[in-house]
Parts: sequence; structure tokens; C-alpha cells
Amino acid sequence: MKKILSCSLLIAGANLFFVKQALAVCPVCTIAIGTGVGFSRWLKIDDTITGLWIGGFIVSLIIWTKGWFDKKNIHFKTRAAIIITAYYLLIIAPLFFTGILGNTKNNVLCFCHFYLDKLLLGIIIGSFAFWLSINLYSYLKEKNNGRSYFPFQKVIMPILSLIILSVIFYYLTI
Repeated sequence: MKKILSCSLLIAGANLFFVKQALAVCPVCTIAIGTGVGFSRWLKIDDTITGLWIGGFIVSLIIWTKGWFDKKNIHFKTRAAIIITAYYLLIIAPLFFTGILGNTKNNVLCFCHFYLDKLLLGIIIGSFAFWLSINLYSYLKEKNNGRSYFPFQKVIMPILSLIILSVIFYYLTI
């Protein structure tokens, strides 16, 4: 896991030198999410919290990829569905096949007699929260005549949503 994270951070860091402009989500935000995932696993933090950061990371990658396709003027009917499905499968399938995801001892009761893996629950909630905060940023920027309300708002809002949820889940799981 450490080797995979190290390689991912190295590749992400190298890509920063070749990116001409930040697309929908900035590189700092994506690297912060990747770092958060690595530290949470290393510190043995509950899997729901780790899942929050993985979910945010996936949404960040999806938005970057969509922006890249837009920049290259590549459009087709099912583009968004393919990108979203591909990223979730590329992240969740290896977690499942290595036994990190799907361990029955790591389940939490979600609804009436319905159990869900803590990591998967975190990924779902983290993805939704990250996506929601990005849309909230866009709405607030549009409402303010195309300007942010404060410096680095584009970075702070998505990361802050994950930090707040991490604190909430920390207190729910202790």
C-alpha cells in the first residue's frame, strides 16, 4: 500500500510540472486528498474516515478527466458515465480483491438489517460531499459575479467539507 501511494504521489507531483492551468479542481486539492488517504491508513484511522478521502479523491480525478476531455474537444454521448464508472471500478475493485473492502468484520448497520462496508460507506459519503462542495463553490462564485469570496476558496471548500466529515465520523466511531 505504501509503495502504491508513494508512486501515486510521485506521478501526481510530476504531473504538476506539465499542467498549464488547473481545470475544475486544482492540483493542490488532489494532492491533499491523496496525502490524507495515506496518513489515515498509516495512523490506523477508522475506514469510514479513510473512505471519505478516497471518495473525494475519486471525484477530483473524475473532474480532472472531464476537463481534460473538454480541453481536447473530445465529446461523445456516454463520456461522463464511462469516466465515472471507470474511476470507481479502478479504485474499488482492487480494494475488494485484496480483501481491504468487503470484510464482514468491517461492516456497519446502515438501514434496517442492511450492512455496508465502512470503507464503501465513507467513499459514498465523501464523494457526495466533495461533489456538493465543488458545486456550492461554483454557485457562490457565479452569484458573486464570477469572483471568489476569499483567496483559495476553490481549494478550501472541498477540503474543509472532508475535514468536517472526518471530525464527525471520528466522534461517531470512538
